[in-house]
Amino acid sequence: MNYFGHLHTINRHKRMVMSLCFKVGLYRQGLLHDLSKYSPVEFLVGVKYYQGTRSPNNAEREAKGYSAAWLHHKGRNKHHLEYWIDYSPEGDHTMTGMKMPLKYVVEMFCDRVAASKNYRGKLYRDSDPYEYYMNSRHHYIIHEDTAALLESLLLMLKDDGEAETLRYIRNQVLKSRNY
Repeated sequence: MNYFGHLHTINRHKRMVMSLCFKVGLYRQGLLHDLSKYSPVEFLVGVKYYQGTRSPNNAEREAKGYSAAWLHHKGRNKHHLEYWIDYSPEGDHTMTGMKMPLKYVVEMFCDRVAASKNYRGKLYRDSDPYEYYMNSRHHYIIHEDTAALLESLLLMLKDDGEAETLRYIRNQVLKSRNY
C-alpha cells in the first residue's frame, strides 16, 4: 500500500494535464480533469495496486479479472473514448464509438501526453504517446473522425514537438468548424 506514492502520481498527472489544457485554452477542463481519481473506489485501488510505472488499474485487472476503478473512471470522464461507446443507431445496433466533442478529444490528447510523461519520466520522448496509441489502437472502439483527429495530433507531436502542436490546437483545431 503506497498512499503517498499514488497521491503524488495522480497529483503530478493532474497538474500536467492542467498545464497542457491551459496552454490550449481549455481552462475548465484543466481544472476539473480526473477529479474522480480522488473518489474512494478509484483512489483506494490506486493505493493498493500502486507501482509507479504503470496504471494501477492494469494491476487490479490482472488480480481480479476486471478493474472496478477503471469502470468507474471511464464512465465519469468524457475525455476517455470508452465513455463514448454506445449502440449504433443504425443497422444491427452493434457497439460503436460515437463522435466525441472536440474539446474532449483535445483533453484526451493532453491526458495521453501527461500519462506518457508521468510513467516514462526522464525517458519521455514526444513520440511516446503516438507509439503507445499505435500499439493499442487495434482494439479501440472509436469513431473514425475522433480517431483521425487524435492520430493527427499525436503524429504532429511526434514530428513537430509539443510547443508547435499546442499552438496548432489552440489556433486551428479549437477554432475549427470542420470537425
